[in-house]
Amino acid sequence: MIELSEIESARARIADVAVRTPLVRLRVEDAPAEIYLKLETLQPIGSFKIRGATNAVRSAAPEDRSRGLVTASAGNMAQGVAWVGRELGLPVTIAVPEHAPQAKLSAIERLGGKVLKVPYEEWWQAIVTSQVDGVDGLFVHPVQDEGVMAGNGTIGLEILDDLPDPDAVVIPYGGGGLTVGIASAIKAFRPDTKIYTAEPETGAALAAALAAGGPADVDYTPSFVDGSGSRRVLDSMWPRVQPLVDGAFSVPIADAAAAVRTLAERARVIAEGAGALATAAALAGRAGNGKVVCIVSGGNIDLTKLAGILEGGVS
Repeated sequence: MIELSEIESARARIADVAVRTPLVRLRVEDAPAEIYLKLETLQPIGSFKIRGATNAVRSAAPEDRSRGLVTASAGNMAQGVAWVGRELGLPVTIAVPEHAPQAKLSAIERLGGKVLKVPYEEWWQAIVTSQVDGVDGLFVHPVQDEGVMAGNGTIGLEILDDLPDPDAVVIPYGGGGLTVGIASAIKAFRPDTKIYTAEPETGAALAAALAAGGPADVDYTPSFVDGSGSRRVLDSMWPRVQPLVDGAFSVPIADAAAAVRTLAERARVIAEGAGALATAAALAGRAGNGKVVCIVSGGNIDLTKLAGILEGGVS
């Protein structure tokens, strides 16, 4: 768990960069719950990642970041680090998996970041080891960095400011940093609020870990849900995530695509695949029938892919 004082400090540290995003009701007549959307799609980079990236880099010692910034990211954390690097005049290098969507790669380059495409296995190894071979600089871990998780936790504080009594919060699960941050804030004030995660069934590593009692390898297949899902829960994150989570949902890709359509049609919100996972789980009734908050974590989806999904496709 991240200390509440660290999350509160992060809120002050990032206030001039991160948007205080709205919490809005999703009006669907036959919805099984009172569903609320936390719209992180409205951040300057279209994703919640700007919170953690800004907090981690700004709180680092100047001498540690003077050589530049490095991260490994499918796209959104990369944009967050690139945004802060540009602000501080620092070079930024981003290792991305070969299947990363072009919309995110283009955004990284617009912000001045250098993109380094690597095979998925090499990219995953960078996340495990907290370094990119041959690249020097301060590595900002997209998941397990304390400053990143504290920055992510500011979302939880904002949720409770707007809705003091949520019955459940559903969070898309990638590596666990968003889950730990938000859950730490929510549980500090409302320990009875259920914390659920949502992953694509093509890489539901946390669901498998909870079933097995510890991290376990799962089959992973890339999909349009590129910001969530993996082959295994990070061993370093398991003891932090497990006590905070009340359940993990494995979401079919078709349900994620349907949620993208619902968000566009009913809320006029553009969500990427990972950003629609929580809504997909809530619409299926898996988070209960009370007040359910869904984290819409990002909206960085290729427009051609979005068009296909809106026309009824699933990828």
